[in-house]
Amino acid sequence: MSATITAADINKLRQATGAGMMDCRKALTESNGDFEAAIDWLRKQGQKVAAKRSDREAKEGVVIAKTTADNKAGIVLCISCETDFVSKNAEFVAFAQGIADAAVANNVKSVEELNNVEINGAKVADLINDKLAAIGEKIEISKFERVEAPFVSSYIHGANRMGVLVGLTKESEEAGKDVAMQIAAMNPLGVDESTIPSETIEREKAIAIEQVKAEGKPAEMAEKIAMGKLNKFFKENTLLAQAFVKDANKSVADYLKSIDADLKVTEFKRVALG
Repeated sequence: MSATITAADINKLRQATGAGMMDCRKALTESNGDFEAAIDWLRKQGQKVAAKRSDREAKEGVVIAKTTADNKAGIVLCISCETDFVSKNAEFVAFAQGIADAAVANNVKSVEELNNVEINGAKVADLINDKLAAIGEKIEISKFERVEAPFVSSYIHGANRMGVLVGLTKESEEAGKDVAMQIAAMNPLGVDESTIPSETIEREKAIAIEQVKAEGKPAEMAEKIAMGKLNKFFKENTLLAQAFVKDANKSVADYLKSIDADLKVTEFKRVALG
């Protein structure tokens, strides 16, 4: 039995992909209403589609990134709300800062732990409920990430709308800031090819093969051309292979080598409002 495709479904796909209304309708029909499959269908037809990102959930809120005093660990969190009127309020920003400070001071590793931390005798979960009651908007800790490394750098972009943590193998404030700004600007999916999930790689390869076939290329050439497309995907979506934003003539890996031959990125976290 085929799924019923509603105007709301079509509009949702249009908003997510930027594709035309008729193309979105056909994609949803072909995929029997499966949203992710519809995105893949559009891409297989060669359409440019905005990449799926996990940081598009919180509509409004405040993002805070902080490190411990010794820079051995860092946290980035989002306290979300419903309107920018609240998120831009100085008192709300200070409230979020206080929760982030408590997260660092108590070495918390999860939202659950943070909700149970006490600030001036009251649990964070209760403080959030009190704030919700006072403001009248849904408020929650919608994102929480943590990085531990020999040196962790934090970066806030755009009036608390995005936060980045970068773990490095050695102390380098300069590299930490530059790489964090790179991550904020270019939104890589992983540090390098090895950190991209195998299912993502297989998905990209399958889409590339279908794109090549749709272009009318011979089947025996499809695999080779698809691998070229996959290499381009890695260059655009893995941090170390990306062109360095401050100097497009070198990659991020080249930049790190210019600072210190032994300097490596261990991991990163990027949290942004949608």
